[in-house]
Amino acid sequence: MPRPNPPHLHRERSRHGVITWYVRRDHGKRIRLRAAYDTPEFWEQYRAALEGAAARENGPQKGSLRWAIDRYRASSAWASLAPATRRARENIFLQIVETAGNEPLGHITQRAIINGRERRQKTPHAANNFLKAMRGFFGWAAGDGGLVTNDPTKEVKLLKGRNDDVGFHTWTEEEVRRFETKWPVGTRQRLALDLLLYTGLRRGDAVKLGRQHARDGFLSIRTEKTGEQVTLPLLAPLAASIDATKTGDLTFLITERGQPFAKESFGNWFRKACTEAGVPGSAHGLRKAGATRAAENGASERELMALFGWSTGKMAVHYTKAANQKRLATEAAHMLLPNRSTNKNARTLVSGAGGNSKI
Repeated sequence: MPRPNPPHLHRERSRHGVITWYVRRDHGKRIRLRAAYDTPEFWEQYRAALEGAAARENGPQKGSLRWAIDRYRASSAWASLAPATRRARENIFLQIVETAGNEPLGHITQRAIINGRERRQKTPHAANNFLKAMRGFFGWAAGDGGLVTNDPTKEVKLLKGRNDDVGFHTWTEEEVRRFETKWPVGTRQRLALDLLLYTGLRRGDAVKLGRQHARDGFLSIRTEKTGEQVTLPLLAPLAASIDATKTGDLTFLITERGQPFAKESFGNWFRKACTEAGVPGSAHGLRKAGATRAAENGASERELMALFGWSTGKMAVHYTKAANQKRLATEAAHMLLPNRSTNKNARTLVSGAGGNSKI
């Protein structure tokens, strides 16, 4: 009789006749063994796979990075984050745990954090999101968590990406008009633009906005990112757009099938509408366009904070500073022109000198 395989070792033949070996405990994840069968390297991989599968089955080892991240995700610090932030960082932690979850927490040094950032350097925003997630985790671990004495993310700098100085492209007024020409009032695409532009809401809040949020000429919604309750007047262009467009029962914006949008699918759909209109914009760029328009129309920092749900004046200052610079430059630009009286005197002197010439 053939000798039975060791525990949890399985053999599989593909339809092309290729034999592969893998370790799988019960219904857990399959771990493929790459070395040639029955070589020392094969059995070394088998033992490592078996130990790894057992560790996943029995839970993370105490003191490991995986174990510490699980503690963090059960903490009040994690619960206090906005749902959107938790979802984004959850995906980052899943990747980290997959590659380094069994590492002892104490082995995660500043160099390890820098290396993790550098591996993501081709996409600076992804690299910076990784660093922000690790800052949050180690800030807790070195503080309330009491798991480490030093925070290895300290003094590790964010990368500078091509959008870091200006962020997402801010729509110009000409681009807004171009989009409006392509998508007239009554289309879902135009309603999307009007909702974003005339409320200043992020896309995650704009797709949730519906008639239940409208009362007495105002729109009121608790924002997803900050949890702030924002109340805004329902401006006439937006009201007209809503009235002219087919909307849903609970949300103004709906898909072709009449269902509410998910935030991510809305972003892709709206970007396609922008491409068809020949504009380089995005949903977030419209929010910036609204802030720019409001600041250039004289909105103060506190007014911008109220409009856009910002809890601090950091973002508001950016827009008011830019608007003030534009206004002051416009008022002072005439000073760059030549002084007419000086030119006139200069011409008179030249004319007088020419009259005495013998030529």
